[in-house]
Amino acid sequence: MKNKVGKPILIEEYVLINGIEQYLFHSGTNVDNPVLLYLHGGPGSVESLFAHLFQDQLEKIFTIVHWDQRGAGKTLIKNKDKYPTIDLMLQDLFEVIQYLKKKYNKQKIILLGRSWGSVLGITFIKRFPEEVAYFIGVAQVISMLENERVGYEKLKELISQAGDQKSLDKLKAIGNYPGEKLIIDSQFLKKCTKIRKLQGKYNLAGKIDLPIMLKVLKSPIFKWSDITALLKGLKANRYVLETFLANFDLHTEPADFQVPVYYILGDQDWQAPYVIAQEYFNKIQAPRKQLFLLPGAGHRIMIDQTELFVSALSTIRTREENERV
Repeated sequence: MKNKVGKPILIEEYVLINGIEQYLFHSGTNVDNPVLLYLHGGPGSVESLFAHLFQDQLEKIFTIVHWDQRGAGKTLIKNKDKYPTIDLMLQDLFEVIQYLKKKYNKQKIILLGRSWGSVLGITFIKRFPEEVAYFIGVAQVISMLENERVGYEKLKELISQAGDQKSLDKLKAIGNYPGEKLIIDSQFLKKCTKIRKLQGKYNLAGKIDLPIMLKVLKSPIFKWSDITALLKGLKANRYVLETFLANFDLHTEPADFQVPVYYILGDQDWQAPYVIAQEYFNKIQAPRKQLFLLPGAGHRIMIDQTELFVSALSTIRTREENERV
């Protein structure tokens, strides 16, 4: 971000949000640019550590703020026993937005949510549409149960086509998945972990592997405590997973929104299967809407196809700027 004389800067800070110190990471090139608040996935898996991989061009058109949510990343390390509920997280998000509006002298903030962040973000704009200029859902989640069903069937299809008997045997050993109702307990998580490994083998889901971890180590904001936070993220967010995310299903409520809605999806994403979000998007009623389907992009869309991701966001900003004229 540039100050008044145009010197690029990065800001790391802890801000008192809803009773605890929470971590914000700001970057950009011009304080007059629109402010985009990035909601990471998981819950419990921060993406501030990946910002250096895809943000260089975006920082020319947005001031981007990464927030390590309650129960994740540097916020978790600072508050080891402050675990989230969905109500706490929505209030946290509300207060983060108030802080950013005041800091940057903005009337509204742009909200971008990826994966779990898309769940938190789209839930927020339903409750507080007046706070958000527009919403961008990246790898948008529509229904967790449907996600797992469709992703499982695609995995089974590819394994069968490949004649991969070893992987097929592993699927059979896992048994009924995900079941008639999604119950995120220890038994399900064990099955899900095995499914994700198989999906990773067939490039259907994001992988936490050595190349990814090496990229994390090169982040300018990386600290070794970030690894500890990643390992503790699942435990810290267990209540949110069990009581909210397991039952999340946008099909159960009207697809009406008071703010513009944009989706950026990857046509190789079967962790949050793009076909589900694509179908739901057609039902959305909003002041403006547009869907971008990026070829060759999986669940980590912004890293898989960075140039196309940047292009989509640039197109969105231009459209919204034109609407204001």
